Amino acid sequence: MTGDEACAEGALAAGCTFFGGYPITPATEIAERMAARLPRVGGTFIQMEDEIAAMAAVVGASCAGARSMSATSGPGFSLMMENLGLAVVMETPCVLVNVQRAGPSTGLPTMGAQGDMMQARWGSHGHYEIIALAPSSAQEVFYQTILAFNLAEKYRTPVLVMTDEVVGHLSERVVIPDAREIQTVYRPRAKGRKDRYKPFEPGERGVPPMAIAGEGFAVHMTGLTHDERGYPVMSVECQEQMVTHLVGKIRNNLDDILMTESYRLEDAEVVLVSYGVSARTALATVDEARERGIKAGMLKLVTVWPFPEDEIRRLAQRVKGFVTVELNLGQIHLEVQRAAGGRVPAVLAGHCGGTLISPDQVLDAIEQHFSLSRA
Repeated sequence: MTGDEACAEGALAAGCTFFGGYPITPATEIAERMAARLPRVGGTFIQMEDEIAAMAAVVGASCAGARSMSATSGPGFSLMMENLGLAVVMETPCVLVNVQRAGPSTGLPTMGAQGDMMQARWGSHGHYEIIALAPSSAQEVFYQTILAFNLAEKYRTPVLVMTDEVVGHLSERVVIPDAREIQTVYRPRAKGRKDRYKPFEPGERGVPPMAIAGEGFAVHMTGLTHDERGYPVMSVECQEQMVTHLVGKIRNNLDDILMTESYRLEDAEVVLVSYGVSARTALATVDEARERGIKAGMLKLVTVWPFPEDEIRRLAQRVKGFVTVELNLGQIHLEVQRAAGGRVPAVLAGHCGGTLISPDQVLDAIEQHFSLSRA
């Protein structure tokens, strides 16, 4: 199946019961499959009048107890940013999939890119933390969509799945395990006296237990700066407390959230840092570089946000440099440079999107910028 189809199946396997969306290339196939499949499992699909309303519907459905999601691409992702911020501040678990295409604006609707990675991190206003995953195959789309729902529920936060047109439309073998083998995490639920419930009082791992609309708990939710009761408090002190909490529940649980994969890093002199579809290029490049006697390895970012800066710092103490492989002009590359801290060179192998990066382009970057011993 395609990556888009695998995304829909992963969502269903994770227990998704609500999809609010609006069609956009190259993500429409996710909506189409969910529209066909959700009613068969007692779920709800709704096409809204635009992406702003679609994201609002997703947030509302989650507050009502549904595992909810949407899927879009660049222009729609931009429109969803305001209500993504609302989901962050109201601590509303949901999943948003961005099947990236080349931009800015309408750009190349049918061609892939990875130009929305910084928008994923800072697209909504204010200071907050976000979790963003980046699958590189249809199989990974399936599993990472499940992972996204689990992380959203566990940390009461929206989670992004940053795929792209190539992965979304690529047809590959996808193994779907028996439902009993799929682990799902459900949000911590509110308990105790319903008239004394504080919807934003931190619980285990700093995450507030969540009441569902209709259960009888006294709940007030707002996008304004609010206290643990959910009521607006217009003060510097409350702003400090609220934002520190929102940021802390992610930063204080990096051991559980951050995920990377490594390939031939043990003796690597140059490390290719990549994610999503570009990681496929990086993987092929490592093998070809090794055939040429160059000790290359790969660090694949499963979780792009939060960024694994400590792991980059540790590698920078023993390798001769980094090459970031991505379909943009250096968004995650800037993070690699920052984390490397000038200890070793960090260069970019990337372009504006529309086609994939070739292993030859990456090898050229390695050979132009690094003097490496031949094995």
